[in-house]
Amino acid sequence: MKPNPTSSSPHPCVVATLGENNCPVCQAWRSGPGVSRTDMAQPKTSGLIAPQGQAPQNQSPQVPQGQPPQGQTFQDQDPQGQAPQGQAPQGWAPQGQVPQGQTPQSQSPQGQVPQDQAPQSQAPNSKPKEQVEPPNSTSQKVLVTGGGGYFGFSLGSSLVQRGVSVLLLDIRRPKWEIPKGVAFIQADIRDREALYRACEGVDCVFHVASYGMSGAEKLHKEQIESVNIGGTKMVIDVCIKRQIPRLIYTSTVNVAFGGKPIEQGNEDSVPYFPLEKHIDHYSRTKAIADQLILTSNGTPLPGGQTLRTCVLRPPGIYGPEEQRHLPRVVGSIRKRLFTFKFGNPQARMNWVHVQNLVQAHLLAAEALTESKNYIASGQAYYINDGESVNLFEWMSPLFDKMGYNRPWIQIPTSLAYLAASGMEYLHLALKPICDVPPLLTRSEVWSIAVTHTFQIRKARDQLGYIPEKFTFADSVDHYIQTCHQPQLHGPGLLRFLMVLVCLFGALLLSLYLLDPSFLGLSHGDHM
Repeated sequence: MKPNPTSSSPHPCVVATLGENNCPVCQAWRSGPGVSRTDMAQPKTSGLIAPQGQAPQNQSPQVPQGQPPQGQTFQDQDPQGQAPQGQAPQGWAPQGQVPQGQTPQSQSPQGQVPQDQAPQSQAPNSKPKEQVEPPNSTSQKVLVTGGGGYFGFSLGSSLVQRGVSVLLLDIRRPKWEIPKGVAFIQADIRDREALYRACEGVDCVFHVASYGMSGAEKLHKEQIESVNIGGTKMVIDVCIKRQIPRLIYTSTVNVAFGGKPIEQGNEDSVPYFPLEKHIDHYSRTKAIADQLILTSNGTPLPGGQTLRTCVLRPPGIYGPEEQRHLPRVVGSIRKRLFTFKFGNPQARMNWVHVQNLVQAHLLAAEALTESKNYIASGQAYYINDGESVNLFEWMSPLFDKMGYNRPWIQIPTSLAYLAASGMEYLHLALKPICDVPPLLTRSEVWSIAVTHTFQIRKARDQLGYIPEKFTFADSVDHYIQTCHQPQLHGPGLLRFLMVLVCLFGALLLSLYLLDPSFLGLSHGDHM
């Protein structure tokens, strides 16, 4: 792996037994930053969109005074880097506080699952936050990749309230009204020219953009690797060329979790899950990108400064108007496809409210400054609400408020896993003809069935991160009030399809018991 310039010894290769020549992270470094525009899977635009028209090709976009034109968005996460020059202005990221984000003005189409993450809004009935007076003037200018998604937009909205000039970069424009002081840039992070122009005068980069977090997206291997690895290398390369001294990456707990139990893991006790054992491309590529960001920490910049990087690893994100997980679950409940449950009833996991995740990013940016002794430089932090929950218990308010019965049919985890395998194969087989999204993927089965919880002590101690208390029920209330419209379904047909899926899973289970190798598993793997 590429050595860390600030360390006395280089980082070992990720897959030590394979050696440097076969290490995926080493190969990523050697392959050069990102991909060219001609290599992209989708047509992209390198133009910068501003409210008053198209920005000049060789000039960074100006902060808009009104609404940007209609664009497109590709992001997610995903849910979910940054790098300001010099010191953040006072009041930008106070210890333990998050600015009150701007509630999106428009609603996304019902049941639609956009790409990763999106806007911040105050959950109904939650405790109001103390308003922070933004500085009167500041030269701070930040770029948020994936700024059209739920979390990226939330982060940008919070930053602009602190007097920071914000650029949101995404393939499609946000679904919410863009606040004054925020410029939207229609571009792909894999487009080197567009990204380079967007970073002109930028002090800090929050790299939130990713692809393949959930659902059918998880099966699009080439797109996932191109965005998560190629795009991250491109961001690092542009930060160096533009002399941007701070870069913060929104990673995921999946870099450490791959189906094996983790109880209250921390940054020192839990290593990366072996790359070659990840069953989904998203987790594997996010782990590689996570390491690329950390190993770039300490890189000398042409202007004499040093690139400071850190990584935040959240679990699933929730909050008012969350656009990925909640609509997908709601759609499955309405189709009566969530009548079953699986896994150990004691299995636990973490979640993070969008405002808590925003708080962590603001604190991390501050912790990469000289005033904070660069304490976050080269560090990784697990970020969550500080609580662990069982998924089926945690989601119970959603079933209750929608008027549906909670899942009551208990099936073996192995059956759920094999059914998910069948749904993945079915999706890929029918993809040239029609889109049949899987109800669950294999990695999602393990996320639900296997305990994986993480401590946030390091973020508390080093960043001053203090998560506020939120409830999933508040987000459900908001969703019911704004999006929920009762729909009638033919339960006979849906139940028939459900029985068909279970029978198909039972068939796969029988084949597995006869020959475990047909799924690439042994009897001891994950079961």
